[in-house]
Amino acid sequence: MIDLAKALREEVAQAAARFKQLSDAQASADRGSGKWVKKEILGHLIDSAANNHQRFVRAQFANPFVWPGYEQTSWVALHRYRERSWLALVDLWVALNGHVAAVIESVPADKLSTRCMIGEHEPESLEWWMRDYLRHFKHHLAQLAA
Repeated sequence: MIDLAKALREEVAQAAARFKQLSDAQASADRGSGKWVKKEILGHLIDSAANNHQRFVRAQFANPFVWPGYEQTSWVALHRYRERSWLALVDLWVALNGHVAAVIESVPADKLSTRCMIGEHEPESLEWWMRDYLRHFKHHLAQLAA
């Protein structure tokens, strides 16, 4: 999983450099009816990092691992990301993903097959969830780049 952790760190470093060039106003710009502004998309990625960190750690202590999903829209609204400092959000996102990458690279090979049942999703292995984290992460980075 060292390669996955490395890929995550590289994506974060590249994106953070771009994000730090955006002003607070640019990160708060309306993207259309019903769409999150960039601050809220990044906030969602912060929430995802926090939730997945817990999953990746706790899944190493139980097989099968059962954990709830989370209400993405409610989490974003509760944290009021739209009102917060863009650069502070970028720094938090970078730090949390460093934390997630450290967990990913430390998972022993015999734990990768741990069966994880997260919310309403079909059961998948811990390795699948970690790889899906990067896939989900890249999906939202593409939204932020648009």
